[in-house]
Amino acid sequence: MKTAIVTDSNSGITQKEAKELGISVVPMPVLIDGELYFEDLTLTQEQFYEKLKGDAQVSTSQPNPIDVGEIWDEVLKSYDELVYIPMSSGLSETCHTLQHFAETEERFKGKVFVIDNQRISITQKQSVFDGLKMANEGKSGKEIYDWLMKTKMQSSIYIMVGTLKYLKKGGRLTPAVAAIGTLLKIKPVLQIQGFKLDQYAKVRKLADAKTTMINALKKDISTRFKDEVAEGKMTIAIAHTENLEEAEKFRNELIEQFPDIEFTFVNPLSLSISCHIGPGALACACAIKY
Repeated sequence: MKTAIVTDSNSGITQKEAKELGISVVPMPVLIDGELYFEDLTLTQEQFYEKLKGDAQVSTSQPNPIDVGEIWDEVLKSYDELVYIPMSSGLSETCHTLQHFAETEERFKGKVFVIDNQRISITQKQSVFDGLKMANEGKSGKEIYDWLMKTKMQSSIYIMVGTLKYLKKGGRLTPAVAAIGTLLKIKPVLQIQGFKLDQYAKVRKLADAKTTMINALKKDISTRFKDEVAEGKMTIAIAHTENLEEAEKFRNELIEQFPDIEFTFVNPLSLSISCHIGPGALACACAIKY
């Protein structure tokens, strides 16, 4: 039994990296001033932020199931089945749409397993690596599906937003709150605990934001995930939006703070999140590993 791993570009895995890993990545569509682009195919990170900062109308949308089905068809020419790991259903309806597609299209029944394990960006990427490891061990699609679903809530993401402009633009803050926040130089720290992007804390300095996120990870690791830590099954990673220099500095701080936990990735944050929070963001996450 040969099982393939397929994900989408919300995982932060590039097309180049996908080829090296032996997986497939569905490029997510991005609408900019009404024109359709595809992440990492017809739209680079640099181009995205240039458009975003230029006040273009930027939004993300669901991939066409027919296009995704064509990728699945191509993969199934070489594999018996595949596990598809998309972004969290709490952040997009894409997952539910493709679950229905896999369950109702006769050619995919029993061959395509669509995971809804509430992941995005670096935690989603960890799921891809976990799935790939299991597939290489000869695990079936159902076995991979079961493990990823069983462990779906064993991750946390904390995000410091560099500017309130895009939260205001997307309607997530009222203009008055955004104006006051900008005046006071407030940097909100947001969290993703499986489902939605929610507020976690408010700070005013980058150093305070880092401390807040580190303390949040420490709390998670010492309470919710203490068993996984004891078993050596927890990882830590960083994501950012056009903020690589700070991300590299933050990596060193996290390695110092958590010397006994494996550090995995420093990746650009998914464009599906980036269009809502803008450039300058810094995020850290912990996630279980297989």
